[in-house]
Amino acid sequence: ADGVVEKIAGMAAREVPGVHALGGGFARTMGAVRGMVPGARAGVTQGVKVEVGEIQTAIDLAVVVEYGVAIADLAAEVRENVIAAVERMTGLEVVEVNIAVNDVHLPDDDEDETATEGRVQ
Repeated sequence: ADGVVEKIAGMAAREVPGVHALGGGFARTMGAVRGMVPGARAGVTQGVKVEVGEIQTAIDLAVVVEYGVAIADLAAEVRENVIAAVERMTGLEVVEVNIAVNDVHLPDDDEDETATEGRVQ
């Protein structure tokens, strides 16, 4: 099923050091809002789209990278990890992994979020 391949690809992409998150700005915002609702959690499929056929699959990933990481090297490592995980776990041939880098996470971003949270008690 598409959902199975999406979960495997999402987990495999997040395992690579230098990947901060998956998803575009709107998808990450909605995931954060969903995370505030009791019982809801941001899905591991956020930022992952797949097309699954009988024996092959194609995967699209939207990635947010950590500042300072070599993006081309990171993309190659994500691609290798996703292909290995999906092919090993599903037996499907991965014919395509497209990676779109949507944002760069800056170290200051965490400090700004913490400062905002501390203003209101």
